[in-house]
Amino acid sequence: MRRTALAATAVAGALTLAGCGPDGSGASDGKAGISVGSAYMPQPVSDSMAAGFLTIVNDSGTKDALTSVTSDIAGEVTVHRTTGGAMEEVRNLAVPARGRLVFESGGNHLMFENLKRAPKQGQTVSVELHFAESDPVVVTMPVKPATYTPKTGH
Repeated sequence: MRRTALAATAVAGALTLAGCGPDGSGASDGKAGISVGSAYMPQPVSDSMAAGFLTIVNDSGTKDALTSVTSDIAGEVTVHRTTGGAMEEVRNLAVPARGRLVFESGGNHLMFENLKRAPKQGQTVSVELHFAESDPVVVTMPVKPATYTPKTGH
């Protein structure tokens, strides 16, 4: 009986360390497991447009997709990818199960169009990310210098 209790404790500890619940979802709250990090906006060089970058992490076992983005500072926020050096607007981007979707300079990015105000370095911008499967996620993006390059490579 003591061995069984020790084995159960070891399995529970391993699941906790792995960040995986007993259902294998990887989400501690039972939801889809979407989180966002490394968000920032370079200070716009235009009064009407800006770009945004971030990383979306999906810790769940279910794929998802970013379907739209809204922000109170822009008339419209569109999602773009860069393919073969050309930027194109897309309706959605996949967020793989137990994977990540990276928005970075020269790749996937957000375009804030028809700015209602031009954010300045040191301010923050709020965006709401909408997904096919998960609840919306509100993200606060700090406004960085126009020439900002993240140390993480994104």
